[in-house]
Amino acid sequence: MSWLIDFFGNAANWSGPYGIPVRLLEHLEFSGVAFLIAALIAVPLGMLTGHTGRGALIVVVSANAARALPTLGLLVLVVLLAGVGTAAPVLIPLIVLAVPPILVNTHEGIRGVDPDLRDAAYGMGLRGRQVLFRALVPVALPLILLGLRLAAIQVVSTATIAAFVGLGGLGRFIIDGIATKTYADVIGGAVLVAALALAVQLGFTLLQRVTVSPGVRNLR
Repeated sequence: MSWLIDFFGNAANWSGPYGIPVRLLEHLEFSGVAFLIAALIAVPLGMLTGHTGRGALIVVVSANAARALPTLGLLVLVVLLAGVGTAAPVLIPLIVLAVPPILVNTHEGIRGVDPDLRDAAYGMGLRGRQVLFRALVPVALPLILLGLRLAAIQVVSTATIAAFVGLGGLGRFIIDGIATKTYADVIGGAVLVAALALAVQLGFTLLQRVTVSPGVRNLR
């Protein structure tokens, strides 16, 4: 507890280019960009495979294989190939980490909608995209949001790897604290990352309550 008081009670940690606000913004930038790119890739692909059934096995197997990739090892590989000085070494591993849960949950959410509902939508004269976006997506939304939530929490928690390649973010407190044996910074940085992950969890919980209809929530 005294280390937390030392870290958060230190005025120097709240100002300047290396203070908590700046590091937090850097962390959010890495996390937000990686999460957005992953969502733009995985959500449409998951909808397509779930709706049409085409390529479903390949997509799901590939997504599960991507989960087995060690994030830190991938970071080192990208650094060796692309070098340092850009955000690519951080963004690529984070995107690879975020795609599988979004893709698999979106695919399973769309595919798992009751076939009778799909048939009823076609029977009402809806076609193609109309069936997908007006009938299937609203019912699958809780599972899609679950995938997005899992990916966001993983990305926020893992974005600390940016510090390994000399970039910013909350990981700098942890890495620099270990290097200098300033354990108050290590614990403080870890608490900040955990608090940010909890904030993401809360944000998605509120988002689900706003976007998912009560009838669908009761079905789940």
